Order: sequence, then structure tokens, then C-alpha cells
Amino acid sequence: MPAISQLPRQPGVTGLVAAFALEQSERAAVTELIGQLAADFPTAHGHEYFRAVALACHHLPDRLRSFLRDRRGLEDFPAFTLAGIEIDDSAIGPTPDGWGSQPDPRSTAAQTTWLALSGSVLGDLFGWATQQDGALVHDIAPTPADEHSQVGSSSADLLWWHTEEAFHPLRCDYLGLLCLRNHDGVATTISSLDGIELPADVRSVLFEPRFQIRPDDSHLASRRGRSRPAAGKEADLLRAAEHRLEEMDKRPQRVAVLSGDFDAPYLSIDPFYMEVPGDAVARAAFGDLCRALESQLTDVVLQPGEILFVDNYRAVHGRKAFTARYDGTDRWLKRINIARDLRKSRAFRVSSDSRIIY
Repeated sequence: MPAISQLPRQPGVTGLVAAFALEQSERAAVTELIGQLAADFPTAHGHEYFRAVALACHHLPDRLRSFLRDRRGLEDFPAFTLAGIEIDDSAIGPTPDGWGSQPDPRSTAAQTTWLALSGSVLGDLFGWATQQDGALVHDIAPTPADEHSQVGSSSADLLWWHTEEAFHPLRCDYLGLLCLRNHDGVATTISSLDGIELPADVRSVLFEPRFQIRPDDSHLASRRGRSRPAAGKEADLLRAAEHRLEEMDKRPQRVAVLSGDFDAPYLSIDPFYMEVPGDAVARAAFGDLCRALESQLTDVVLQPGEILFVDNYRAVHGRKAFTARYDGTDRWLKRINIARDLRKSRAFRVSSDSRIIY
């Protein structure tokens, strides 16, 4: 088994994040693999590119693949980082002022491939038709119009910790965040129920469908902005998805926030978009859960080239507030969603080999 180090934590908080660093020979092998893909796919984009990445990930160094497969199989760390690929800050170009506005995607193709290769060891990358126009790799950068919102492109306000797409039954199993630029040392926040003992009666309530979670603003057609043109089956699925999300926003169903094993539960929570109407007992249990997660909220300051993977069933994540300059030097991440079993979403994709969920 590869040696695992743990990132320094706040006093009294240990064991949340495992850290893996490439050795020199491994870094050279990864760089060569990235170069081979770049020769065929200079923009790191498109259906054939992601098919090639899914095959090429099996050629990553054994120690790295073993580390990632162990995290998937053992579920021993709710989050883990990969380091060892360097980034030339000038070569990647300026931080875009939001998603879809990067002047030349080729400038970050190598870094995108590093993220996609690593993520493909954990499962299948996918995108949402209702988020960033179905892109499989998202840009996370501050946008002036979103400064005070609760989406990834915000900055001035704290981005509350949450499960990614907590409202959706097809939410990702893992979230991957690659740091391209972070001059200001903006912290990503992580927390988990690992090591926390919630009373059995509290857990019992949290396992019951007594909570409402609305879709976040990045998915709602009325708030997310432009959409890519769609036709045929894609258009039908997109209209159905938009209608379904609007209904979830207006009339959210009651769901449980804990699932799986009673003693080591999975988690689905997004406090900013949640309500517990007319249920004092559930509201009290929800408060206990939130305080438990707050008690071991941990800062992870990503460095350029470093990837943070979050187990989206076992951890929540957020971001500290910061002051954006909009001068091309702000914090910039690339983000991917990963499913352990893409087949579960077949009814919401146009074909079996499509990676976009409607």
C-alpha cells in the first residue's frame, strides 16, 4: 500500500484529508502521458478526448492508481489531495471572469488532462446539461455578478459548506478540484462526520425523509444565464430537466440527510438551500448535525497543480470569502464531477455513452 501522509489540521482535528505527492520518476511519467494526449487533443475537449483519457488513466504510475483505488474502496478518508505537477503562472493565461470565458483553452489543456486522468481512476466524469452548458470540466473563478451569491463563482461572501448537488439523487460520488492559481491563499473548507458521535435518536431522525433541499442557483434556468442550443431528444430532455428543477425549487420533496450504514452514514446536506418546515424534532436534529460538522470544519489551501478530491457522500466542502480583483490574477480552479456508476443516470442521458445528465 502506498504511504499516506495527512495534511496538518486545526488543533484537535486529524484524519480528514490524505495527501499524496508524486515522486520525480512518477512526475516524469505523468508529464509524458499528458504530452501524448496533448498531441491528439490540444484543447482537452470533446467526446473522443474523454474516451481517450478513460483509457489512458490505466497508464498512470502504479503507486498513484493504487492510492486512488484504495481511497475509493476503503472509504477511509473523506477527502484527499494529489501534488507534484508544477504550473507556469504566466503560461496558463489570465483568470477568466467566469465560466466559458477562457480566451484559449489550450493554455490549460495539460492541467485539465492531469485532473481528468486522475479523476478517471475513481470513476466516470460527467456534466450537467443545466450547469455550465453541460461542460465536463468547469472553470471556477470569481464573476462580478455573483460576488454575494452561493455558487462557485462567488467571492465576497462565505461559500457555505455543502454536499455538491445535495438536492439531486444523481449527485456525484467524487468532486475534483484542481488549483490553477491561488495567489491569495484562499481556503477551501472541508468537514465530515468521521470521528463524530451523534446520539442514536438524532441519527434516527436524520435518516428519515423530513428535510427539504432546493436546487442551487447554478442549475435553475431562471438564474443561470445562457444555455447551449439543443435540438431533438436533447431539447426534450433539457426542457424536462428545467421543468423538474423548477418544481424541485417551488415544491421540494422531503428527503433524508443521512443514508447508508447507521453507524457510518453517508451525507447529503446544503444548509443554505434547505428548510425543515413544521417539524421541531427534525429541526433540532438538523441543528445538531450542522454543529457537528462545524466543529471540525477544516481549511485546505490548495497550491497550483494540486488536486483536491472530495468524497461527496462523506464530506462537505465550501470556501472562505475573499476580495476579487478581476485583473486576471484571481483564484482559479478547474472542477469535475465523477460517478462511480454512470449507468444509474441512463434515463437522463441521450445515449449510453453520453456523459451529460439532463
